[in-house]
Amino acid sequence: MKILVTGANGFIGRALVERILASNGVGDGGSTLNQLTLSDARFDQASSDPRVCQVPGDLADPDVLSRALGNGPDCIFHLAAVPGGAAEADYDLGKRVNIDATMRLIDGVRNKPNRPRLVVCSSIAVFGPPLPAIVDDDTPPSPALSYGAQKLMMEIYLSDLARRGEVDARCVRLPGILARPRQAGGHISAYMSNIFHAVAAGEQFVCPVSKSAIAWFMSVTCVVEDLLHAARIDPSALRGARIWTLPALHLTMGELAAAIGSATVRDSEALVRYEPNEAIESQFGRYPPLRTPLADKLGFRHDGSAASMVRNALHHAGIKTTKPSKGS
Repeated sequence: MKILVTGANGFIGRALVERILASNGVGDGGSTLNQLTLSDARFDQASSDPRVCQVPGDLADPDVLSRALGNGPDCIFHLAAVPGGAAEADYDLGKRVNIDATMRLIDGVRNKPNRPRLVVCSSIAVFGPPLPAIVDDDTPPSPALSYGAQKLMMEIYLSDLARRGEVDARCVRLPGILARPRQAGGHISAYMSNIFHAVAAGEQFVCPVSKSAIAWFMSVTCVVEDLLHAARIDPSALRGARIWTLPALHLTMGELAAAIGSATVRDSEALVRYEPNEAIESQFGRYPPLRTPLADKLGFRHDGSAASMVRNALHHAGIKTTKPSKGS
C-alpha cells in the first residue's frame, strides 16, 4: 500500500504519520505499507524510515503536487490547511491552500484506475452562529469565517465528484482537537489547548471565554483513529453520504479545566481566571448538543468521557498524569 499524507508536519499530521508507521498501514489487517509520502511546506527533521518520502514545498505548486502524487498513492489523507484565524487575516493565503491546492489534489486523483481512497479533513467551522438548539446531520452549514466557507466549498466539490463516481472520497468535519502545542496565533481557538499546558505546569491562565462556555472536543489520539477508520470503510457501506460530522464530547470550559486539574493534580479553580471576549465566545463557546447518527452508524467514535479525553491528550503531549482511578 502507498499512502500520501498532506499537512504531515502539522499537529494532527505528525500523530497520524506516527500511527501509520507503527501499524504498517491503515490498520486494516490486510494491506502492508510500501511507501508513505509526506507533503508539507517544510519538515522539522528528515525521516530515517526507509518507507518515508518527504516532499517539502507549497502543495498549490503544480511541481510539488506532481511529486507528491508521483508514486500513485492508494490512500490519501488530506490535512493541509490554513486554519481559522490565519485564513481570516490573509484571505488569499487561505484560498491558495484551502481551495486551490485542495481542488488540484482532488483533480489529480479523479478517475484514476486504482481508485485511491481520499480522506479529507473539513471542520465544524462550516457551522456558524447562531446555532440551533441541537446540531445534527440535517443542520445546514452556515459558516461565519472564511475558513469555514472554504471548507464548505470543498465539501460541495467532493460530494459532486463522488456522486459522479469520479473519486472515492470520505470527508470528516473535525471538532476542537486537543491538545495542540502552545501557540500564540493561527487558531483563534488556541486557548482550548493552551489551557492544558498552563494548568499542567501550575501556571496562571486567562481564559478568553466564560467558565460556562461550551464546545465540542476530541483528543488527537481519537481523531487519528477516526481518520484511519474513514480510510478502512468499504465503499459499498457509504451509499450516498460522503461527509460526516465526527462525534465529539460536549463540555464547558469549566468541565475541561477541572478534568485537566484532576489528571495533573493541580487546582484548576485557583489557576484559571475567566475574562470572556464576546466575539470569541459567540464563535467558539456556544455550541449546542451534537447528534451524529450517520458517523455513529459507520463506527466513528469520540473519547468516551472528559477524563479519558484529557488523559489521551496529555499523554500525547508528553505531560505526566496521575493513574486513573478504578472504573474511570
